[in-house]
Amino acid sequence: MAGVTDVVFRQICKEMGADVMVTEFVSAEGILLQDERTRKYTEFTDAQRPVGVQLFGADGERMGEAAKKIIDWKRPDFIDINFGCPVNKVVAKNGGSSLLKDCPLVASVAAGVAKAVGDQVPVTAKIRTGWDDRTVNAVEVGRILEDSGMQAIAVHGRTRSMGYGGQADWEVIDAVAREVSVPVIGNGDIHSGEDVARRKRETAVAGVMVGRAAMQSPWIFREAKRYLQTGESGGEVALEERWALILRHCRMIAESERYSSEKVAITAMRSRLMAYCKGFAGAKELRQRLCHVSSVAEVEELAAFSLQAAEQGLGCAPDPAIP
Repeated sequence: MAGVTDVVFRQICKEMGADVMVTEFVSAEGILLQDERTRKYTEFTDAQRPVGVQLFGADGERMGEAAKKIIDWKRPDFIDINFGCPVNKVVAKNGGSSLLKDCPLVASVAAGVAKAVGDQVPVTAKIRTGWDDRTVNAVEVGRILEDSGMQAIAVHGRTRSMGYGGQADWEVIDAVAREVSVPVIGNGDIHSGEDVARRKRETAVAGVMVGRAAMQSPWIFREAKRYLQTGESGGEVALEERWALILRHCRMIAESERYSSEKVAITAMRSRLMAYCKGFAGAKELRQRLCHVSSVAEVEELAAFSLQAAEQGLGCAPDPAIP
């Protein structure tokens, strides 16, 4: 979720009902070098608590030092270690899911961070089911992480080789949850409140994590809470409400200190806008134009186009299958 779960998007998700959130992952080495860009990734507001800062790296001692710096700066509610990222440039540096091939290194990294942090804040970890289908070792890794001081474990139900393809294996997630005594949070293919309820009902997980589905529909948190409380879905989110949130997101990101100008901010938002508008029926022209926006005014113009087209029955309405 790098480039997605920034401080602005987390504010939106919190308002929609997200209970616990994690920052974009940051390099421990970048933190130790006091790289200003890296440090920006750790920003959060008190209103977003409880929130954790997620680190990646392969040296437990250095990661422990980085964790202590972050605690001094921001005092997050927990430190999370990323053992799950499948991205090549992270794996090539022996970070993320590459550590799943080396259980002693997983233990060294986890124990190093836990020892450095002590009782200041909890330390948690995020893993995948394994490196590939021949090395599905999440249960073993889960035991190692518990023994190394991790106080909760999130498991994404895919191997590194799967990336984000195929189906998440919730049987493996369930096996990890039944093997360890610390809370296990399941992740993978959660698209609705019904999905959340079913995974909580059918597995031993303590909680459910939503990732990529929130990029398209942050309303999923609201819908999930409603479903857990009432057993009923909230129904389709109106196109007007969708565009109102999209425009608010654009205005917030344009005003944030993260980007040097509105043009830079909105250019960076293009992929986010594409995700928001995925499923808008008949929106081929809309998506093509979103690829070139560089100002809030241009997005406002496209919102007006989309709403007018929907009013005239020309398509541009959200797919009702999307919560």
